[in-house]
Amino acid sequence: MESDRSLGNLDAKQENSQRAGEEATVSLQMGTLLKCYRPFFSVFPFPPRMIQLRSNPSAHAAIFRRKKLPSLTHCFSVSSLRSSHPSVAEPSFDKSDCESIKSPSPELWLYNTMTRRKEVFKPKVEGKVGMYVCGVTAYDLSHIGHARVYVNFDVLYRYLKHLEFEVCYVRNFTDVDDKIIARANELGVDPISLSHRYCDEFSQDMVSLNCLPPSVEPRVSEHIPQIIDLIEQIINNGYAYIVDGDVYFNVEKFPEYGQLSKRDLEDNRAGERVAIDSRKKNPADFALWKSAKQGEPSWESPWGPGRPGWHIECSAMSAAYLSYSFDIHGGGIDLIFPHHENEIAQSCAACKKSNISLWIHNGFVTVNSEKMSKSLGNFFTIRQVVDLYHPMALRYFLIGAHYRSPINYSHIQLESASDRVFYIYETLHECESILYQHDLTNMKDSVPPDTLDIINKFHDVFVASMSDDLHTPVVLAALSDPLKVINDLLHTRKGRKQNLRIESLSAIEKSIRNVLTILGLMPSSYSEVLQQLREKALKRAKLTEDDVFQKIKERGDARINKEYEKSDAIRNDLAALGIALMDSPNGTTWRPSIPLSLQEQQIDAP
Repeated sequence: MESDRSLGNLDAKQENSQRAGEEATVSLQMGTLLKCYRPFFSVFPFPPRMIQLRSNPSAHAAIFRRKKLPSLTHCFSVSSLRSSHPSVAEPSFDKSDCESIKSPSPELWLYNTMTRRKEVFKPKVEGKVGMYVCGVTAYDLSHIGHARVYVNFDVLYRYLKHLEFEVCYVRNFTDVDDKIIARANELGVDPISLSHRYCDEFSQDMVSLNCLPPSVEPRVSEHIPQIIDLIEQIINNGYAYIVDGDVYFNVEKFPEYGQLSKRDLEDNRAGERVAIDSRKKNPADFALWKSAKQGEPSWESPWGPGRPGWHIECSAMSAAYLSYSFDIHGGGIDLIFPHHENEIAQSCAACKKSNISLWIHNGFVTVNSEKMSKSLGNFFTIRQVVDLYHPMALRYFLIGAHYRSPINYSHIQLESASDRVFYIYETLHECESILYQHDLTNMKDSVPPDTLDIINKFHDVFVASMSDDLHTPVVLAALSDPLKVINDLLHTRKGRKQNLRIESLSAIEKSIRNVLTILGLMPSSYSEVLQQLREKALKRAKLTEDDVFQKIKERGDARINKEYEKSDAIRNDLAALGIALMDSPNGTTWRPSIPLSLQEQQIDAP
């Protein structure tokens, strides 16, 4: 590293040089199921959905006494269905702001796991989309693998809304499950209460990651009647059998079993979270209903008291809110088999017209190139990560790889993402500060041809990339050029003298802001998020801001005394901790940076 003596004449240029480097770099009539084939949008307006009981209601009486179910209304009137958790504000676009990145809308191509190819997305009902994403099994804090699932589907939700689709986004909570019961028994608490606690924790995590709330967030414990009705329909159609109060799906009765995962039946293991039951006709048969056991939550059913199996819940709840025929079903790649394979079997067994247009799955998260797992000790919760890194940095990292590719979690990746979002927000904050000094209502409508070219190119990349199976990494990379132009207009002599400079800054900032909103990366305040990023950097460095200011003073004194080795050492020591000093004619400031040792790893990496 150069000494402060040699840097003395270059301090004013240093920040611009670093900038240049950075720039390079969404009627519950399941009892009869008579109209299961109709898309959920086919009749408007929807009447209130009602649960229809059989002529002999005694089998369900205990369930309804236990908890009165809400009368659910049309999926697109969802304010009463959402939980009372903190939520992220829905993105709103001024139409004048969005003209550059809106019509004409291109065809949206999405990869379909069922067909193993990209397909043009065509909703079953024009202008409306039904999307179901499998939610968490709530027995502990959620990890970064969960974060990847729901951040990526949040991007899809936002993009569909940007394309002006009316989206009904359903994401469930599994609050009745073997893992929840085991954890509750360990802690000596009620399983449902434990699960609801972690549902709340998950919702807070989603808010911190700037994920929009889904239209509906159903829970298993609140949909037991629908699940029982669905199981009875499967039994009546000859696809399930009863053994001592347990109900199993008979996979041999469903020849299409394996169509999603492309597995042969003899290669499949039971889709259970417990050991194989010798009472089953085939080891691959899976539980639809489990008889009650001591210390477990249970509900009355035609087969005796018990609780649902793992897979049946999503078939029941997706049908309840979206019918058996809807557009998108998604989740992590680990759900392809057995969960989604079993969902298909269940839903088709209950209703032959069951059909999902697209099955979408995201890739794994690895940690330092190893699969993330508790046994390897490389398991990180969302809370652990955002304790040291800003949630926007984590979100940027998660969409920095294509959603179907594996993504490697490491400190260098998070540091790089944090450094990048700081640069983005700092640039936009400086631009915003300049724009606030001018009366934008009197601006001219036109911008220089060079500026228009930059905006149009950015728009074209955004449209082409998002339309090609949500290629978010390409969009993030495309931010570099418009950000560089903003910095040139703000900081270079030529840029400050450019004709229609303010108009250019306004137009470019607007186009970037709209794209960041669609990606879920738009903060409520640039200055606030920059301060939070600084605080996270100080925490990682185990310093306070007063510590940094003291070091700046010591370094300044050393330079005055021409103790350049000492001043270099102070600069290097802070840089090693991820604190970069920035010298300018107005004095020395600091900003977060990638720690020197990690920068060297980045350079040495193949």
